[in-house]
Amino acid sequence: MSLHGIIPPHGGKLVNRVSGKAQPEPFSGSESSIVLMERQQCDLEMIAVGAMSPLTGFVGSKDYNSICDNLTLTCGAAWPFPITCSVDKGTADGLKIGDKIALLDDAKRLLGWLTLEEKYDHDKDKQAQSCFKTTETAHPGVKVLMEEGDVCLAGPIDVVCPRYDVDFKEHRLTPEQTRKAFADKGWKTVVGFQTRNPIHRAHEYLTKTALEICDGLLIHPLVGQTQPGDIPPDVRMNCYTTLIEKYYVADRTMLTVLPAAMRYGGPREAVMHAILRQNYGCSHFIVGRDHAGVGSYYGTYDAQEIFNTLPDGALSITTLNFEHSAWCKQCEGMTSSKTCPHGPQEKIFLSGTKVREMLAKGEKPPMEFSRPEVADILIASMKG
Repeated sequence: MSLHGIIPPHGGKLVNRVSGKAQPEPFSGSESSIVLMERQQCDLEMIAVGAMSPLTGFVGSKDYNSICDNLTLTCGAAWPFPITCSVDKGTADGLKIGDKIALLDDAKRLLGWLTLEEKYDHDKDKQAQSCFKTTETAHPGVKVLMEEGDVCLAGPIDVVCPRYDVDFKEHRLTPEQTRKAFADKGWKTVVGFQTRNPIHRAHEYLTKTALEICDGLLIHPLVGQTQPGDIPPDVRMNCYTTLIEKYYVADRTMLTVLPAAMRYGGPREAVMHAILRQNYGCSHFIVGRDHAGVGSYYGTYDAQEIFNTLPDGALSITTLNFEHSAWCKQCEGMTSSKTCPHGPQEKIFLSGTKVREMLAKGEKPPMEFSRPEVADILIASMKG
């Protein structure tokens, strides 16, 4: 344990690559520069603030292949996805090893600098098959990958401003800030909850069950790059704040945002989400049914089982695995197959499609599935 008994960061040291502040003005320097894609901008922020510790920049070829082949960095620390800065071949040909390359956002504002140590071919098919178990571009993570450049640029970064014009500024805490907040609250054990959807009754059950064995709960919604059709972050945040205010203990619960990109990588993304939460100071992490999955690319509990394949000592955070939960009419409460003997006919299950249909019609799902206050927010957002 590190600060006041809080779990140490992944790799042992919390990285900080933020060197200062820049004015949000268009970049006008004469140095080599590249505009980062949205996922690369999310990754840059995650590296800069230490959420992706022990990374100090975009990975080189040795780490790239070790991640794909072994699910670890060359140092042995668990790592599920290559974090790359890729460009087209023409751009790469104009860059030399040792160059200091300006990294820009979409508005050509300076985010930071990459000191180029290596250029190597971006083996997208290998990365897709290793990390996503498919090369189909119908998979949203693969689609983004295939749209990236063919040459990867590797080297450490120095960031002047991780992001401009950020949303949810009051909830956008860095790992250093969350760790301090946990220490100030006296929390030594903290369970992190990953979500990119509104919290329904099953999620509420998981978080509160986990909170019974931890000092505090971090509800940590992902607000970086997602796919079309996902509920907008501002609507979700309204749902979270309303739910926490009415149904959670205030001094045992924190809400902050995770400005990471969603990769929809199922098992490997569960590992990534656990690493990120360890860096934010969580000692425990909830892994539920079909965590970070999409379509039928992954098995229902693959995201839980992958942690058993990691080398000993590759990850310090403790995962809490939960079965599919639902309201049982006989038990008159939230249950899972571990706690309830009754069959599916006694359970209140609703598919995502059915819920969306009900909300679009202005109908509230049963209270056993969703809190009415959350349903009201979602219905209003669909009407708007």
